[in-house]
Amino acid sequence: MKVVAFNGSPRKNGNTAQSLEFVLAELRKEGIETELVQLGGRKVFGCLACGKCWEMQNNRCIRQDDEINGFIQKMQEADGILIGSPTYFSNVSTEVKALIDRCGFVAKANGGDMLRGKVGAAVVAVRRAGATFTYSAINFFFGIAEMTIAGSSYWNITLALEEGDVQKDEEGIQTFQTLGKNMAKLLKQANH
Repeated sequence: MKVVAFNGSPRKNGNTAQSLEFVLAELRKEGIETELVQLGGRKVFGCLACGKCWEMQNNRCIRQDDEINGFIQKMQEADGILIGSPTYFSNVSTEVKALIDRCGFVAKANGGDMLRGKVGAAVVAVRRAGATFTYSAINFFFGIAEMTIAGSSYWNITLALEEGDVQKDEEGIQTFQTLGKNMAKLLKQANH
């Protein structure tokens, strides 16, 4: 079993990445392979609404000028998917939005079962407010992709601004650790 996690923040070691790492550590304790992919700050573009994914039906986006197809392939090959995003004006980062939109269209264009049954979870960092919209945007993607959404003891959100502030958020850390345990349980149930 494998979980791929996408850090949608351009800060490679920021609060989003550190939050994802709390979840990944719990998954590794359960013997689940993990991979953290740096998405934020990379060359990715939004969907052109060209419809070529519906014509080609090859599990790929027609665009070849960025890295999204490699990320889509990682999602397709994984059993579980974590998407982490900072909160930018009450929503996901542009890189996360590009991944959601393009992977979502490719999945639907190819019969809709590319992600069906996989386990997904959102991980969100926020300074103060707006995080529930970010959390919802990611979970709406998982829902329409027919994925199972892992939950925790609270919403998977940390209140953190400066790099490392998540380390001071005891409730956030506990929430992410519980999320990792719950995600591992779902993954093991799905593979029996």
